[in-house]
Amino acid sequence: MNKGRLIVISGFSGAGKGTVVKGLVSKYGYSLSVSATTREPREGEVDGREYYFKTVSEFKSLIDYNGFIEWAQYVDNFYGTPRKFVEDEIAAGRDVILEIEVQGAMNIKKQYPDAVLIFICTKDAATLSERLHGRGTESEENIRKRIARAAEEAEFIKEYEYVAVNDDLDTCIDTVNSIIISKHCRLEEQKAFAEEMVKGLRDFC
Repeated sequence: MNKGRLIVISGFSGAGKGTVVKGLVSKYGYSLSVSATTREPREGEVDGREYYFKTVSEFKSLIDYNGFIEWAQYVDNFYGTPRKFVEDEIAAGRDVILEIEVQGAMNIKKQYPDAVLIFICTKDAATLSERLHGRGTESEENIRKRIARAAEEAEFIKEYEYVAVNDDLDTCIDTVNSIIISKHCRLEEQKAFAEEMVKGLRDFC
């Protein structure tokens, strides 16, 4: 059985990467690794669904026990990817989506060179600002921090294999799915299949 692949999805806060990921899971059945974080839950968020919400002490304890594939600090909070779920899903042949920040993505790239890195962004900076203000959940100070952080993250876009502009949600979801399918269809992914095909055809000769 072929192993699954890691699909790393990052993007600016406010670009809609979380909504894109939910669409990929519901429409195409990808496995989703739920991250751990020390930030406070937003209204409607449930522990174990959007995130595993941890205290700083709990989070640091997991770091000490090598419980994360990667972890990073973002705007005064910690985020990390639990190790066991990801490795079990890949071994079972399922693709796993990691929705993580650029720091974590770069760590994943070092550990898993065959991971697929996709960056979700808005069509321009003005659209990003509009979306952040439209949430109605952030103070003006936090919005400024997130925009400043986005400027830093933009420096890393060139390290990703693909960029998907989330201007129309359904189109963006389908585009990302097509990227993942194309990676599986590359010849190096299909060596075993090709060898079996050659053998089968020779049996008819």
